[in-house]
Order: sequence, then structure tokens, then C-alpha cells
Amino acid sequence: MAAAARAAGGTFVARYTFDGGRTSGIRDESGRGHTLRLIAGNGGTVRVVPHRSGQALRFPAKCRTTSNCPHAALQSASSAALNPGTRPISFGAAVLLARSQTTRGQNIVQKGYSSTSSQYKLQIDGAAGNPSCVFHGAGTGLKIARSSVSVADGSWHTVECRRTPTALTVLVDGAVRGNRAISARLSVANNRPLSIGGKGAYADNDQFHGIIDDVWVRIG
Repeated sequence: MAAAARAAGGTFVARYTFDGGRTSGIRDESGRGHTLRLIAGNGGTVRVVPHRSGQALRFPAKCRTTSNCPHAALQSASSAALNPGTRPISFGAAVLLARSQTTRGQNIVQKGYSSTSSQYKLQIDGAAGNPSCVFHGAGTGLKIARSSVSVADGSWHTVECRRTPTALTVLVDGAVRGNRAISARLSVANNRPLSIGGKGAYADNDQFHGIIDDVWVRIG
């Protein structure tokens, strides 16, 4: 049986419920001003859909070709307030993804790139559709905590990453589903935007192919 986890601590530095019916110019409900704008390619977009008593956003469906696929992501401006450094951080979202829509990798939330800077990221991996949490810091390498369960079943799930000084944990529906040790020296601080649903609007953007709601980031 998976262990239940206490609620995450820290201060909200970004929060999006998507209940305003907008697909760009999306207000940061943490009050920190990290407004999201839509970036897109090849006709990609996000669409407002109902979820519970509010709304969520549907991202482009899985592409059946290998070129000219629609791409779309939501990005904030770069902000140092979204960099945890070595401090505790937790971030997550509610997602709905069908098994037929899984791919090699799909990004839910990320800031930074492992190849060029430090990074934190929540993603869904492979055909099985298991979430994972990724952290990368200079001198400490790439660290991944992988979930033992899939979320690619066409139902809503909450997914969350938590970093404490020496551990990285992935949670699904409030239960711990994977963890690993990390260095207390691992620091994430970069000048990249917060990105939701993909790392950009270009071809190899790790596009998310389902519905996302209730995205949040807490630091401290």
C-alpha cells in the first residue's frame, strides 16, 4: 500500500486554476504576477473544457505523423521568484491523459533545461504513462524519482513533485509512489520561463496530449 503524505508546505509562488476561460494572458492566482501566455506552432492551441465546477485546458492531441504536428505550451516570463535554489520546493497539477495519447515523454510543468542550465520538471514517461520528477543542478547531475503507477487511464489524477534538502518524491493522488535521495547541494536557479504542457512550441517540445488543471508551485 502506498504511503499517504502530509500536505506540502511552503509559499505559493505560482498558481493557476484556469477558471477564467482564457487560453492566454492567464492570471497567476498566487498574486505573484507570473501571467501565462500561449506559445504555439503549426496551428497548435489549447482549448477550454469543463472540469468540476470550473474549467481546465486541453492541449493538442497526439500527432499521427512525424512532421508538422501542432504544438502548444503556456509560459510565464522568467522570474527569480520561481527559482528554489537549494530550498524545498513542491509543484503539481491535476491531469487527464488517455492511454492512447501516451508518447515517449510529455511535460506537465518545468523550469529550465537539463542540457543548458538547472531544471525542475514534472513529466509523464513512455507508453505506460508513469509520472516522474526530474531535477538537474550544476555539479550534481540529473536526478529522477519515478512513479510506480500510471496515470494514463482517461481519469483525473493529481500528480506532485516534492524536493526536500536530501530527497525527491513523486506523489499520485496524494500518495507517495516513488522517491530517491539527492544532494543537499543540488541547486535550481535559471533564467528560463515556467512552462506548462510542453517545453516550447518547436518540434521536439515533449508535448502534453491531455487536459491540465490546477497547476501550482510552492517554495520554502
